[in-house]
Amino acid sequence: MRSRHDAEFAAFLLRVGDGREPVVNEDMIKLPSSLCIPNGNQNLIDNLIHQVFPNLPEHEGDVTYMVERAIITPTNDEVDMLNEKILNDFVGGEKIYYSFDSVPEDRQNLYQQEFLNSLSFGGLPPHLLRLKVGSPIMLLRNIDTSSGLCNRTRLICCQLMNHVIEAEIMTGHCKGTRVFIPRIPLITAEDAKLPFEMIRKQFPVKLCFALTQGQTIPHVGIYLPTHVFSHGQLYVALSRGTSQQTTKILVTNDNIQGKDYGVFTKNVIYKEVLLPHFT
Repeated sequence: MRSRHDAEFAAFLLRVGDGREPVVNEDMIKLPSSLCIPNGNQNLIDNLIHQVFPNLPEHEGDVTYMVERAIITPTNDEVDMLNEKILNDFVGGEKIYYSFDSVPEDRQNLYQQEFLNSLSFGGLPPHLLRLKVGSPIMLLRNIDTSSGLCNRTRLICCQLMNHVIEAEIMTGHCKGTRVFIPRIPLITAEDAKLPFEMIRKQFPVKLCFALTQGQTIPHVGIYLPTHVFSHGQLYVALSRGTSQQTTKILVTNDNIQGKDYGVFTKNVIYKEVLLPHFT
């Protein structure tokens, strides 16, 4: 838990984490109104983005600004949607990189390029990788751990060249170091559930305005288009923030969660897996 300087927020997080926050109905809890984006207007996602990334066009290349901000959301589809939406508001010079996808064992050419290009997985960069100078990116593989190029390292784009990306490391012991990221072959993971192994040659990065998980983030937004679905997931998302003043949640209305005399969402906690003194 990262909110030790905000006692009220820390206490709320502990209650959420060990399942002691009062439940209204079927694991539904009421979220503090101070954390919630009002859902009475039509531009809810824009409102959340502007809360987390205020005056974004003025902060192109601002490492301090970028490293202190991110939006957390449960699924990769929502991450991709948010990243594209925020990138559209960014003013840096744009470059698009296309991957080359192949199936080494496909000697009969059963899998066409168009089909392979359309595949998207959480651990792989997209076929069409759209970046702008000054935008934040995250590494998807270990490249050179001694130089700080580790999986999930966050960087900021400095130059977007044809065959290499120059970026500055934003976190860790190599913070501030300029590095060059090449295209590399990336293999689909076993959990991709494909009947074949695909190799995607692409820069091993993704935009990281939005993430499915993260480290300590002073200004964090949490987007819940639907309720969380695994044990402790809500607690993990909430605990990325450092205070209730800099943590904002957008809960959209559906048949399970949303606004009804307050803002409610599901808190999935299996108390049988907690330590005895938490139950």
